[in-house]
Amino acid sequence: MVDVVVPPPKNAVPGGNCQRNQHIEHIAKHGRMAWQAATGYNQRSRIETQIGRWKAVIGDHLHAKNIENQTAETCIAASALNRMSAFGRANYERVS
Repeated sequence: MVDVVVPPPKNAVPGGNCQRNQHIEHIAKHGRMAWQAATGYNQRSRIETQIGRWKAVIGDHLHAKNIENQTAETCIAASALNRMSAFGRANYERVS
């Protein structure tokens, strides 16, 4: 099951929704960045980036007509994209 995680605004106050209250309390105790890590909120951004990369490199639709060929096309495209990403993936370091 997928949990829908909506970040509460900075000026949010506890209300009737229990899950929202838990999010607000967690942000108040540990900070917004810790909340994002705890809830997996940043995963959404990573997925959107991967989809954008897929559309830019592979295209926005499948060319095959039947499901077996679409499955094969998707596997080949994912393998090619993973290989290209492995070659050019940058290493990042935090600088303070």
